[in-house]
Parts: sequence; structure tokens; C-alpha cells
Amino acid sequence: MVTRRDLLALLPATAASLALAGCAGLATAPARTAPRVGGSLPSDEALLADLEQRTFRYFWQTANPVNGLSPDRWPGTAPMASVASVGFALTAYVAGVDRGFVSRTEARDRVLATVRFFADAPQGPQAAGMTGHHGFFYHFLHMQTGARFNANVELSTIDTALLLGGMLCAQAYFDGEDAAEAEIRRRVDQIYGRVDWPWAQRRPGFICMGWTPESGFERFIDYTGYDEAMLLLLLAMGSPTHPADDTTWTAFTRTYSRSWGGFLGYEHLGGSPLFFHQYSHVWVDFRGIQDDYMRRRGLDYFENSRRATLSQRAYATLNPGGWKDYDQNVWGLTACDGPGMLKLPDHSGRMRQFFDYRARGAGLQETVDDGTVAPTAALSSLPFAPEVVVPALRELRRRFGDTIYGRYGFLDAFNTSFTAANAPIGNGQVIPGFGWVDTDYLGIDQGPIVTMIANHRNGLIWQTMRKNPHLRRGLERAGFRGAWLAGA
Repeated sequence: MVTRRDLLALLPATAASLALAGCAGLATAPARTAPRVGGSLPSDEALLADLEQRTFRYFWQTANPVNGLSPDRWPGTAPMASVASVGFALTAYVAGVDRGFVSRTEARDRVLATVRFFADAPQGPQAAGMTGHHGFFYHFLHMQTGARFNANVELSTIDTALLLGGMLCAQAYFDGEDAAEAEIRRRVDQIYGRVDWPWAQRRPGFICMGWTPESGFERFIDYTGYDEAMLLLLLAMGSPTHPADDTTWTAFTRTYSRSWGGFLGYEHLGGSPLFFHQYSHVWVDFRGIQDDYMRRRGLDYFENSRRATLSQRAYATLNPGGWKDYDQNVWGLTACDGPGMLKLPDHSGRMRQFFDYRARGAGLQETVDDGTVAPTAALSSLPFAPEVVVPALRELRRRFGDTIYGRYGFLDAFNTSFTAANAPIGNGQVIPGFGWVDTDYLGIDQGPIVTMIANHRNGLIWQTMRKNPHLRRGLERAGFRGAWLAGA
């Protein structure tokens, strides 16, 4: 599957490519962190509030207001939107209204522009000029035209699901009687209702990851094992028009066996990168509801994600790889940018393999760790384990804030073990006395931060999505019962 770095490599790094019409601030370098108050950091609540507002602004200020498309990364040089980033943006707008960052009218108008674009965008089997096919959308679109970004981009089932998560959240939130809010609800039903989920089920019970006009489904495998695909399957089963077949959820959970086990004292369904344990939880309140698999295990998916979070913190505290700066408050491995595919000495002279954009993680199945910390990994676990995530936030700001915290919150990733100043790095920069730090923010890493702060604060996104009949239908068809699904 094509990566973000593959696509960026195909494009010239020109300032002109940042000049997207109507997108405020795209040609401006990230501002560094605000001065500390009285020489020390403010309160935990003030730190969270500042992070929440800055991260919200990523979506509000960098999205194209004409069509609602949100960039895959900023200030990266490609005019490339990610449909998953759009899903997080739509959800962030709901949080922004709740916090008073924008008015309901402002958010409503942005959401309406977005859903109008996706409802009217061309769909078809042609290799160019299309936004999607069979109701699904291409992973990356051109920020201005909205068409498939280039011939390397696949039609993505998971990225379509993340987009739909944001749309269904907006549909449930904008429940007013005025014409604009009614149109949002109608357009979202149109977009969701035309997704042909059985078309993507090439093998009974499973959903394929992607498709391209050039090779069909041939390059892509099915989603199996516990991972971020829970939302994908639930929305596929909840469709009122073209639902996935009845065996979809049980077929998925039958592949869990290789993922269950203990890791550093925490027994849970594994999945090394933390985004496996976070993405679906942005929109689904799994607290107290269980499918057949979790009923047999005696826990729910929320508790499972809590254990995964704590096991990653335990891994960083133990620090078996001897990476610089890892400890109980500096931790978090997930999919993120990195210095590059380079084999070089680290800060201590030890030869190491470093990676570019990659899913990093530590768990029972595998560990992929090159010393790169992604702040989103810890911060997006806030609702699961605030007692360890808030200290991580404070420590990241205290120890590294002047370097990694800027206009839109935390830059995507950093690696203080990578100190090779003259190395041919893939992106970011090496700062003497610090190490490698990214120069981009990524939409799919920003999104879980702002939305999970909202869930931690007052359950906003969870409470909103509880009202959506499509999600409820998917959960019930998958066999979930208990708690709020039972009216509790």
C-alpha cells in the first residue's frame, strides 16, 4: 500500500504548492510554544485547554473552506488531503463548538460545505478525475480539485470509515430544524447509504483494505485480527442500504486468537501501535458494552485499550532498547513520521535501524521501535488512563516543549536518540543538542488528540454518537449488549 512518504516523494517541494486558495496560514512556519507562566508550566487543566485549542486550530485553519478537505499534513509541500483527516476534522468541529472555539453557525457552514462536496463529487471506475467508487473514497485527494491525488492512491475502506465516523458525528450533532442542519443530515444519509459494503467483501465475512482501477483488489488483503478496523466493520454492518453480511463481526473476532496475551503485566488483546486501540474509540463509547468475545474474557474494549496504554508505558519505563529519554512520562509508539530508513549510530554510538513513516509499537506480537516518540500515542489515550497521560503531557511540555510544541500543538514525532546532523533524513530536521524532530503535523495524529480530550472532558463525541441510529444498528448486529445500548 502506498505511504504518505511515497506520495510526497513524487512532488516538487515548492512553496507554491502550499498556496491553497482560502486556506488560512498555510504558508506560515509553525510558531513555537508560548512562554511559561511565571517561569513554570500552568496547571494540568490549562495545559489540556491550550493543547485542545491549538490542535483544533489545525483543522479549522488548514482545511479548504470551499470543499472542507483537510490536509494530510501541514506544512508539508503536497496539496494532498486525507479523507481520514476530514473525518477527524468534522468531529473536531463538534468539539470546537462545545468549547466555544467557533460558533455553531460557523461550524455548521463548514460541515455543510464538506458534505455537499462529498455528496456531489464524481464516483466511477475511471483511473483519474474521480473522488471515489462504489460509495468508497480514495485515501488521498487533491486539496483543490478533490480528485484522486495520483495513480498510486488506493480506494481505502478504512479511510472511508474514518470519514464516515466524522460525518455521522456531525449528523447527530447538528439536529436543528433550520434548512442548513436538515441538509447536513440528508446529505450524510446520502453519502453513507451509497457505500456498497458487500462489494468490498471479496471473501465471506471479511472486508478488503483497498482497490485500485489499475489492479482491482489484487494488491490488498482483508482486515483480520484486533486493530483499528472495528469502526469500519460496525459502520459496514450498520448500513441501512448495503450492509456487510451477518458473519462479518464474528469472522473478524475469530482472528483475535493470535492477539490475546500478556505483555509486561497486562493481559489484553494486543496490537502494537496505539492507534489500533484509539481510532474506533474516538466515536464509539465501548464502556460497559460487550460483544461475545469480550463477554468470554470478562472485560470490554475500553478496559482493553486502557491495558494496552499502560503496557506501552511499562515498556518505555523498562526501556529494553536503551533509547534516550524513555521513561514513565516519556512514552508512546504508534504510526508516525521518523528520521528515515537509515542505519546509523545513535546518540551513544550504537548502530541502529531507523525508520521513516511507519507503524511503531510494542506488544506481544511484535515490537517496532527506533526511539521515535509520537506525542499523539500517549495523548490520545487520555480517556483510558488520565492518571498517566496527564503527567506525560506535562513532562513533554516541560522537557521538550520549546522544540516540539508549536502553533498546532505537538509536532508529529521526535527522536532524541537520532543525532546524525549530516544524515540524508527523509523529513524533519536534526537540531544540535536535541536530536531529530519532525517539521509537520499530521491530520490523522492530530485528530485523536482533540477528540479524545473532548471525550475525557465530558464524553461529548461518545454522547453524540450514541444518538446515531446507524452506529447503534451496527453494534447490535455485531452482538454488542449492555450499558447504554440497554438504555442504562
